[in-house]
Amino acid sequence: MSLSKDFVSSCLTGVADPVRGKDLVSSGALQWVSACDTYASIRLQMPDGTGRSVLDQVAQLAHAKLSQVAQRNGTRVDSFIVEFVDEAGTVLHEKRFGGMMPAPSAGASNEPRASASGSVSSPESRSDRPEAGPTGAAAPGSAGHTPIPGLQPANRPAGAGLPGVKHIIAVGAGKGGVGKSSIALNLAVGLARKGHAVGLLDGDIYGPSMPTMLGLAPLEQAVLNGKLQPFYIHGIKAITIGKLVDADRPLIWRGPMAHGAFKQLTEQTQWGELDYLIIDLPPGTGDIALTMAQSLALTGAVVVCTPQKVALDDAIRAARMFQQLNIEVLGVVENMSSFVGDDGKVYDIFGKGGAEVMAQRLGVPFLGSVPITMSLRANSDGGDPTGNFTGSDPAGVRLKASLEALVQNLESQLALGALRSGREKPVLTIS
Repeated sequence: MSLSKDFVSSCLTGVADPVRGKDLVSSGALQWVSACDTYASIRLQMPDGTGRSVLDQVAQLAHAKLSQVAQRNGTRVDSFIVEFVDEAGTVLHEKRFGGMMPAPSAGASNEPRASASGSVSSPESRSDRPEAGPTGAAAPGSAGHTPIPGLQPANRPAGAGLPGVKHIIAVGAGKGGVGKSSIALNLAVGLARKGHAVGLLDGDIYGPSMPTMLGLAPLEQAVLNGKLQPFYIHGIKAITIGKLVDADRPLIWRGPMAHGAFKQLTEQTQWGELDYLIIDLPPGTGDIALTMAQSLALTGAVVVCTPQKVALDDAIRAARMFQQLNIEVLGVVENMSSFVGDDGKVYDIFGKGGAEVMAQRLGVPFLGSVPITMSLRANSDGGDPTGNFTGSDPAGVRLKASLEALVQNLESQLALGALRSGREKPVLTIS
């Protein structure tokens, strides 16, 4: 038997609301339930001023009741997340039950080992790994070990920043196929080429493309002291779910599982000191974007679209989503704005200028346009994003100029945002 929303809700009718004097369901405290297989999450709204100790007690009682009833019905609860929100839906406190990673099987070592090349890798070979569950656990119904042994759960307050990371920037799009991942990657590499310390999180849980675009195929994911170690490649630190599961295995996950996987990648990676962390989001306005908004203090977001009207319509929805989540839209990027041949001739195959008009309509900055070139396609397929900044033919020069302008405009918007928020003050130099 698997957990279901109705099952979880029925269990909570047996848990008292200590503030309102009823159970959690009839008192109206229960706002939201998500359940899949042996994973469940709930959201409770408690009156303002309720003490942290009371919230923890409510969470423990809910977990105990759910586990007790589930065991009687022949199932188990591997992970249970309780979020406490205010009337506006902002997460104020979170309590987790069940490790982010299940315990390793008997005899298995939790210590990473060094490979022949000197790098650190997990004890299991990738060919033996099952499909990962929401937090790296084996997918329901599969047998085998966890893909990243020894990973320890992180306990962070909701909406917090990441230690050592100055700016967190999300890159999103209203629909797939607009080159969002390509823009996220080139922004990261472009910022690194200007001397910044940059990380790239491939948050596209269902369709990770960074293993190909970064050329990570021959590398193994490492875990050290309970933390994922990002790959250092092309001048940036990168982490992707694509290196934790087999490349040809689909990730058939519901909301709670994707939610857990994203939080694991974000919070349990040893990022170190970064000026920028770029997050490549899945397309659309679903679970991952909401999880990110609730769990991370973002500096802002970049919206990517093509000049086509159908893409612009979806991009508007993505921008509105960020605004409703109180995430500043740093700007809009028009990708595939034209095709530039090797001879430098420009073809506006999808139209041109639509994203700039959309940005004006929304009252957000337009960061620039990026063309398609033969070298851009080859560099993306070949895992060489640095090549996008070193082209010498007419098309390569135009692509390099577009990407460098994009990076410069993003830095300018970040500086303006810092001034508006009061984080920085203008400096007057008199000579």
